[in-house]
Amino acid sequence: MNLSRLAAQAAERGTPVRAGLIGAGKFGSMFLSQVPSINGLEVSAIADLNPDRARAACRDVGWDDTQSAATAFLDDGAELARRDDVDVVIEATGNPRAGIAHARAAIQAGKHVIMVNVEADVLAGAILAREAEAAGVVYSMAYGDQPALVSEMVDWARAAGFSVTAAGKGTKYLPAYHNVTPDDVWSHYGLTPQAAADAGMNPQMFNSFLDGTKSAIEMVAIANACALDVPSQGLLFPPCGVDDLAQVLRPRSAGGQLEKSGMVETISSLERDGRPVFRDLRWGVYVVLEAPNDYAAACFRQYGLPTDESGRYAAMYKPFHLIGLELSISVLSAALRQEPTGSTQEMRGTVASIAKKPLKAGDTLDGEGGYTVWGKALPIAKASTALPIGLAHGVKMTRDVAKGEVITMNDVDLGDDPTVAIYQQALATCKG
Repeated sequence: MNLSRLAAQAAERGTPVRAGLIGAGKFGSMFLSQVPSINGLEVSAIADLNPDRARAACRDVGWDDTQSAATAFLDDGAELARRDDVDVVIEATGNPRAGIAHARAAIQAGKHVIMVNVEADVLAGAILAREAEAAGVVYSMAYGDQPALVSEMVDWARAAGFSVTAAGKGTKYLPAYHNVTPDDVWSHYGLTPQAAADAGMNPQMFNSFLDGTKSAIEMVAIANACALDVPSQGLLFPPCGVDDLAQVLRPRSAGGQLEKSGMVETISSLERDGRPVFRDLRWGVYVVLEAPNDYAAACFRQYGLPTDESGRYAAMYKPFHLIGLELSISVLSAALRQEPTGSTQEMRGTVASIAKKPLKAGDTLDGEGGYTVWGKALPIAKASTALPIGLAHGVKMTRDVAKGEVITMNDVDLGDDPTVAIYQQALATCKG
């Protein structure tokens, strides 16, 4: 990689990469903390619904008054996207409808887009990527988040001549977590509600990580970017440590747990009885490779890769991801190389809304991490009529749906939401 050199050269020319950040939450704040130490990168504007919160975030991460004074603070993301002093727009709101609108505004203004907002990407990434290409700009996943890191590993594997058997990440999972609500989420994190509140932690957001929704979103994003398949019955979340990746995440025909090769999957850091998995990958990402020939399989063993019992499947993994601390890789890559760090190609899967409780006509859904639904990764061929989790916020049920059932688009009143139309366009990119 030579991004730091390219960025330094841009600084020497007096043309540093100018980023505009929409959403000054945790991910955005982590990025902001790194910017002062990166030669050739500036943040010229920050948009947040509460600009004072954005200013406070800059102070909290160590910005001095001079740096803050040189940055514009706005309350309108679309306005930021149109600014002449912004080269790359970072969408980090977490709101899928807002994310799509901001990305389109940026693309129309000729700006590169870094989509931290994975919720928006799994709804419309296939269309946004095409619109960006037509406009001559880059639409990219956010490096530091798992989908971009996995996309990099998959690309490495294929460029090296290996076939990808499985790819994904680790998380803390038990089947009962699908029913957890914001009311009881903190006990699973070892926190009291007061301690979480004092730390400014949002219970619904953290619950989306626990109840399986965020894993589903991220696995679908990887599938859509890397031409991998989503399990037909949803993610299995098999308990698995790093030493057993190649053994567990191989096809059933070869003795593993996957229905076939070329799948996304999330592994659990907990055994089903709650015991911790030995050498878990809770914070990391992985790819499982298949050797193309006996010679390569022998090299796996000779160079210490963890393999399955046959020696033909091997695993590579990264034990941690640094989220916003690594985001500058995407920003610099888009501006200086005109290359994304992962980008949706087609809709291979979707994240279907599953009822957490019996729902009645007239009930209002509260979306990702809430009390009413959780998100399940499913292949498009099986779930093209399912209500995607990104559209399951603030809409009313028109029919009764039993607990555990998939909610369909026909079960809710979506009104004239323009996001529905772009999602339908994205569905048309499905090749399978």
